[in-house]
Amino acid sequence: MSIVSAEQLGHAFNDYWLFRNLTFGIQQGQRVALVGINGAGKSTLLKLLAERILPSEGKVVKAKDIRFGYLEQDPKFSADASISDFIFSLDNRQQQIIREYEELLEEENPDLDKINELTEELSNLDAWEYEHQIKTILGRLGIHDLHQKISNLSGGQKKRLSLAKLLIDEPDVYVLDEPTNHLDIDTIEWLESFLNTGGKTILMVTHDRYFLDNVCNEIIELDNGQVFSYKGKYAYYLEKKSEKDASDQATLAKNRNLLKKELEWMRRQPQARATKSKARIDAFYDLEERSRGNGAKEQVKLEVKVSRQGNQILEIEHIYKTFNHVAIIEDFSYTFKKGDKIGLTGKNGTGKSTFLNLITGELKEDAGTIKKGETTVFGYYHQSGLSFQEDERVIDVVKNIAEYITLADGSVITASQLLTLFLFPPKKQHGFVSLLSGGEKKRLHLMKVLIKNPNFLILDEPTNDLDIDTLNVLEEFLENYPGVLILVSHDRYLVDKLTEQLFILEGNGKIRIYNGNYSSYREEQEMLKQIEKEQAKKQQTKIESPAPAKEKAKLSFKEKQELENLNKEIEALENNIKNLTDSLNSISNPDEIIKTSHLIEEKQRELDNKSMRWLELSELA
Repeated sequence: MSIVSAEQLGHAFNDYWLFRNLTFGIQQGQRVALVGINGAGKSTLLKLLAERILPSEGKVVKAKDIRFGYLEQDPKFSADASISDFIFSLDNRQQQIIREYEELLEEENPDLDKINELTEELSNLDAWEYEHQIKTILGRLGIHDLHQKISNLSGGQKKRLSLAKLLIDEPDVYVLDEPTNHLDIDTIEWLESFLNTGGKTILMVTHDRYFLDNVCNEIIELDNGQVFSYKGKYAYYLEKKSEKDASDQATLAKNRNLLKKELEWMRRQPQARATKSKARIDAFYDLEERSRGNGAKEQVKLEVKVSRQGNQILEIEHIYKTFNHVAIIEDFSYTFKKGDKIGLTGKNGTGKSTFLNLITGELKEDAGTIKKGETTVFGYYHQSGLSFQEDERVIDVVKNIAEYITLADGSVITASQLLTLFLFPPKKQHGFVSLLSGGEKKRLHLMKVLIKNPNFLILDEPTNDLDIDTLNVLEEFLENYPGVLILVSHDRYLVDKLTEQLFILEGNGKIRIYNGNYSSYREEQEMLKQIEKEQAKKQQTKIESPAPAKEKAKLSFKEKQELENLNKEIEALENNIKNLTDSLNSISNPDEIIKTSHLIEEKQRELDNKSMRWLELSELA
């Protein structure tokens, strides 16, 4: 049975219908990816299912008491709220106790009776573990100062904050609109693991194909106002979609050929005999309707001229850059060569955007030199997106740069024709930029960069909010791009496919040059971790492995002793924790209370570990 379903669902904006008569359901434990071209209505459909907006027609039905967690593309917050206000829900007692406790400890003269009361309640509700979980999620998403005002956060920080709140609240259905935007690759891999545990129900829109494949087990495509379901991962979807598209094209061609013959019959049909062939006439009009398909789906066409590139492209010699006495780049040198395809990677905050702004001249280095070749033309796609006026029209964005554009084959086209190649029909060309979807704005931004005919292309998170079809076209263009490419992306698939070398920002100003793609780098890192683990095991001389045996029917003598000791140790730990908890009521010093609370947590973790080992040995016995 579906826990949420759409029944004859339809939605329109200004008399333009995104879709109509959509009917489908999502069952508990399903992890569904919603795909489709930019502007198809994916984000709108998520909002409808999460009941953030009301449909123009039809309805959304959900099971009783189902809680939705909705992550939107651009979250909105109360102007005066702090991170703490947002994270800790008023209707969640555990969260409020944790908040009260933390805030009390920060006071100069805290109410000791209140601290004791909250400490006891935290223990009774097992909220120490919950506090640890909250801190883990916030830490993973780079959120540390809980007193900071949300209004002072960047767009990326707000998106991560909204994601953190959703994960902490543990809803019944996770509705995620581009969850990987503004996350570094390590955090994305952690998020994959988090979402794959506990049989979560997920509906999400994402352009990240690795993330899609690793999390989702079903794909729903929104295409021309209809939904098509594919039970499987992304590769399966591509295979079945290709078969469906070929079948649709064959059916459309067959219908159109039959329509020609029927049209000839209609023209020859004498008026007097029309009543005798009513069924055939009705069939003709039905066939005519079915023959109005759009044919092959239109795709963005990336065809731009690349400026001639000389021998000197860009030379970086011993550059340094610091902010507030923190080293961002320290003594880095590199000479760019023709055809360089470089991936720039590193955790959030390590200085990727700073590095790009330095080489493009938007920032000045503290020391060292950056020499740009005379023929080098930068094309810089900023992560921050497209800058435009609220009353600016789509076609004005292009005309402000050039009325006519030269393509790769030397032909010259108008701004309007170029927009059509980028899937902006005349109606949208004369509409306001502010009315475009997030993905359409990104596509327009990409076009604005490319029409300058750059031979040194810098793409800072180009995949955010772009649909997968456009990404495939962008990949093909970049694979054949003759200029220099620097790519910053959390999309591991894109980085693997397009780059042959990595600049890895390791923090503390260090940039490591790695020859290979991201997957090779990760394999190397995993191998190093494995070696470290094996070395650590060898050093643990106290832990000895039992002698190998073909069959092990009972516990070894050493394991029997361990099991007996565990019974005593577990009992002692339980008594210790009880005594420590009781002692909190008599402690008046705040520092001593904190110290005791941490000791309780430590003993609880030790108890959990020993209990797990006791279960292991008990099963063997």
